[in-house]
Amino acid sequence: MAIKEHPPIGTVLFCDFDQGFKEPEMVKRRPVVVVSPKIGVRPGLCTVVALSTAEPVPKMPYHCRIDLDPPLPEPWGDRMRWVKGDMVCAVGFHRLDFPRYAKDVTGVRKYRYEPISSEDLRRVRICILSALGLGGLTKHMT
Repeated sequence: MAIKEHPPIGTVLFCDFDQGFKEPEMVKRRPVVVVSPKIGVRPGLCTVVALSTAEPVPKMPYHCRIDLDPPLPEPWGDRMRWVKGDMVCAVGFHRLDFPRYAKDVTGVRKYRYEPISSEDLRRVRICILSALGLGGLTKHMT
């Protein structure tokens, strides 16, 4: 089910890259992190960066490892993810949804809303800047 409102920066979502994208772009459903604030003049869009379980070879300055706590639901369940800072994309809300867990005892579905840590978000931003050729700006990040 698609999201209805822009989530906070650092929120982990699933993005459906299946429709309208072609390799070497992202072409499958995968976890992403929201990296943009809500921008009033672009409703329905959210900028995200892709996450992967595969360790990049070779590792570049635009890659970093983060650990998701809590982990994603099965079948995505591993905590460890690699940020693909070179895969930043503005996507429509129709592509995005929250990770869904099993239903609670009353039958209501549970979702993952927790953002990544502020330290992990700082590292994600460093990866993105590096991918955009702006790595020199990272010295100003605290």
